[in-house]
Amino acid sequence: MLGFSSGLPILLVFSTLSVWLTKAGIERSTVTIFSWAGFAYAFKFLWSPLVDKIRIPFFSNMGHRRSWLLVSQLLIIFSLILTSINDPQNNIYITAVYITLVAFFSATQDIIIDAYRIESIDQKLQGSLSSTYIAGYRIGMLVGGAGSLWLASYWGAEDYDYNVWRKVYLTMSLLMFIGIIANFISHEPKQKRIFSNRSKVHFKFFVNILISVIIFILVYSSINNPFADKNFLSFFFTILKLTICFLCSSLYIFLLIKLNFQDSSLIKKSYFNPIKNFIDRYGRLALLILLLISLYRMADVVMGVMANIFYLEKGYSISEIATYSKFFGVFATIMGGLFGGYFAMRFGTMITLFIGALIASLSNLLFAWLATTEANIGYLISVITADNISSGFAGAAFVIYLSGLTSVRFTATQYALFSSLMLFLPKLIAGYSGAWVDVMGYQTYFITTALIGIPVLFLIIYISKVAPIK
Repeated sequence: MLGFSSGLPILLVFSTLSVWLTKAGIERSTVTIFSWAGFAYAFKFLWSPLVDKIRIPFFSNMGHRRSWLLVSQLLIIFSLILTSINDPQNNIYITAVYITLVAFFSATQDIIIDAYRIESIDQKLQGSLSSTYIAGYRIGMLVGGAGSLWLASYWGAEDYDYNVWRKVYLTMSLLMFIGIIANFISHEPKQKRIFSNRSKVHFKFFVNILISVIIFILVYSSINNPFADKNFLSFFFTILKLTICFLCSSLYIFLLIKLNFQDSSLIKKSYFNPIKNFIDRYGRLALLILLLISLYRMADVVMGVMANIFYLEKGYSISEIATYSKFFGVFATIMGGLFGGYFAMRFGTMITLFIGALIASLSNLLFAWLATTEANIGYLISVITADNISSGFAGAAFVIYLSGLTSVRFTATQYALFSSLMLFLPKLIAGYSGAWVDVMGYQTYFITTALIGIPVLFLIIYISKVAPIK
C-alpha cells in the first residue's frame, strides 16, 4: 500500500501530464522540458536531513517516520487539487509551479518510505521486501498512468476538454487516501533515534536551503542560451549554466557560514557526516559507485520521457495507450520486478544488477524497430511487454543495490542522496529529448538511448570484482 502511495503521483508528473499537455496543443519540446519537474526527486537529498532529525509537532505521537509520511501525503493531495484547477492552455507557468509542488512532496514521501522500508527489515530480506514494494509502486503507476488515461478517454479526452483533465486529477488526489490508510495501520520501525532540539536552527537552515534553490533558479533563468537552435551545443551550454548555478548557491551558503548566519556544525552533521561515512566504508571506490548510480537508469529514463509522445504521434489513441502501455505494461513491470527480486536472492545483487542494465538497454532497440513499422497493436504489445519486464527487473536490482549501500545511521539522507544521483543526469538529458527527436528522428534517438547504457555494464563488472554486495 505504501508502494502504491509512492507510485501514484509520479506518472501524474510525467507521462499522464505529457498526454494532457500534448492534447492541449503545447509544443513537443516544451512538453519534454516539463520532465525537469523531476529534479525535485534529484535534489531531495537537500531536505532529507530534516526528515531524519526534526519531529513533526502535531503528529509526533504517530512516530517519527509515520508523522512525516502523513504530512507529505496530505500535501500531495493539496498539490494535485491545485494542478486540477488550472488549464495549461491559459497559463502554462502556473501548471509548471503546481506540478513542481506535486513532485516536491512526492519526493519527500519517497524519502520517508525508503527509510521506513530499510529500517523495518534485515538486509537479507530486502530483496523480498523491495519486490513487494515495487509491485505496489507499479500498481500505483498503473492507476496514475492507465487509470487516469482510461478516465480521460471515457470522459471524452480525444478532443481537448479541460474539464476532463480537471476531473482526472481530482480523482487521483482522492486515491492518495489509500496511502494515508496504509500509514494509519502501519507500525513505526523500532529504531533508536537522536533528534535535534534546535528546531529554530533547523528551520533557519531549511529557509536558507530554499533561498539557495531560488538563487539557483534565478541565475539559471537569467543566463540566455546563445545556442538555442543547436541542440547538442545547447545541451553542453546547459551543463555550464548548471555548474554556474551550483557555484552561486554554494557561495551563498559559504558566505552565511563565514558571516555566522548559519551554523556550520548543522551542515556538517546533515551532509558531510553521511557522505564521509560512505567514503570511509568504500574508500577510492566511492566515486566509481556514485558514477554507477548516476548512470544506471540513464537509458531507461531518457527513453521513457518520449514514449507517450511517440505513441500519440505514431497514431495510437489515448485508450490504446492506457490499455497496452499502462495497464499491461505495469503488470509486465511487476513481473520483471519479482524476477529481479528472485534473481538477487538466488544469484546475488551484482549479477542481477548487470542483467538488469543489459536488458534495459537492449529493450530500447525494440522501440527503434517499432519506429520503422506501421501502427500495429500486436507490435506495440510485444515491445511494451519486453520493455517493462526489463525495466521492472532493473528497477528491483537497483533498489536492492542502493539498500545495501545505505548505512542505518544515515538511512534517509544516504538513500535520498543515492536516488537523487540516479535521477539528476537522466532528467537533465531527458529535458532535451523532444528537441533531439526533432533533429535525429525517433529511430536514431532510441538507438542512441540504447548505446548510453553500455558504459554502465563495464562499471558493474569492475565494481563487482572489488566491492560486491551479496
